[in-house]
Amino acid sequence: MDPEAARIARESLDLAFHMSNILDTGLDRHTLSILIALCEQGINPEALAALIKELRREPPPKPGVP
Repeated sequence: MDPEAARIARESLDLAFHMSNILDTGLDRHTLSILIALCEQGINPEALAALIKELRREPPPKPGVP
């Protein structure tokens, strides 16, 4: 990736992360970048949002239970 494209990508992620924080999504920068990449690959953003909501609803696994 050329330096200008890298700068634009970084600025875009910074803006998306700032918006994410304003909306109080709880997404960290790394997770947000993965979700953006999946959307760029054609994954339905509404399906991703539903998946994230469902994963957050599930209780964390109990220690010692496989």
